[in-house]
Amino acid sequence: MSERDDDEDLLEVEAENDETPFVEFDISVSPSDPTLELLASQVMRGDVIIPFYQRLFVWKIEQASKLIESFLMGLPVPQVFLYVNDEGLLEVIDGQQRIKSVTYFFEGYFGEPDSQGRRQVFKLRGLSERSEYNDKTFAELSPRDQRKLKNSTLRAINIKQLKPSSRNDSVFHIFERLNTGGTQLKPQEIRNAVYRGKIVDELRSLSTNPGWQKALGISRPDKNQKDVELVLRLFALFNVWEGYEKPMLKYLNHQMDANKGFQSERALEFKRRFPKALKVVNDALERPFRPRGVINSAVLEAVMVTLLENQQITAAQLKRRYPALLADKQFSDTTRGGTTDTGILRNRLEIARTILTDAEG
Repeated sequence: MSERDDDEDLLEVEAENDETPFVEFDISVSPSDPTLELLASQVMRGDVIIPFYQRLFVWKIEQASKLIESFLMGLPVPQVFLYVNDEGLLEVIDGQQRIKSVTYFFEGYFGEPDSQGRRQVFKLRGLSERSEYNDKTFAELSPRDQRKLKNSTLRAINIKQLKPSSRNDSVFHIFERLNTGGTQLKPQEIRNAVYRGKIVDELRSLSTNPGWQKALGISRPDKNQKDVELVLRLFALFNVWEGYEKPMLKYLNHQMDANKGFQSERALEFKRRFPKALKVVNDALERPFRPRGVINSAVLEAVMVTLLENQQITAAQLKRRYPALLADKQFSDTTRGGTTDTGILRNRLEIARTILTDAEG
């Protein structure tokens, strides 16, 4: 993918100053030293899983080959981090490339099948010319080296959320701090992992609404899922914003966790009203929510939540009242800097409701 294409996958949004949440970790941490044979067999039977939110396997065969050689030579290999989920399955937080490389080598094939179902035979490559392991598959290693590799161990740090727990977002921060892959996971990607449920699919589905993409000025999903996070933010505030407490990151985590099933009356009503509110916006405004050139989350949130909660507002009314909202100094002040502060957010939504529902406007 070219740099230009990569940039087109990013939704440009004004930065917000959100308070860093204080975290009390309620977890257990225990080390283990599974053999490579055990680890690979756990992957193959689904007891160790590479979660859907993880980036794809990106190592080249030369990198994977050097890892295998390190085990055969008895060299140290960095530890991996595994999360013990509610079903007792081990989810890979950090170490996907190492674990999959080992699994592939035992299987005899490197990487996943291509579109025709073909796989590359995994022969060790890129090693020193003097290495006795060069150009060998696992089956071609001597029985002694096969045993050595199968019995080699990889230190794993197993992390488990203690239950019952009222601090359910500690797992979010574990993922945030420990995922050290080539590209850091973004907040919504981590939420999709930690708070899995129907809400993940529902938010994704809502974010692909053509009206939503038009309002955001994008033609395809944002690769960092900022478009999905903005839908979550609207839902998290819809009809309950009077109870909002900063920081926004923690509030969204709790809302995601509390609505995993996405089957409450509020969730179903939000799902029904969302496309209607978008139609009003797109019928009334060109490039909305951009008071300073790029998407402003605070303006978007104020307008959309007001429309979601007040269905009587028409496109014609929004077209007349929206300029007055942006021109209001008090409102403008709430869309800069600390936009996620509790008092500022509530004040912003109150001002938007007053101006956008003004019967004389």
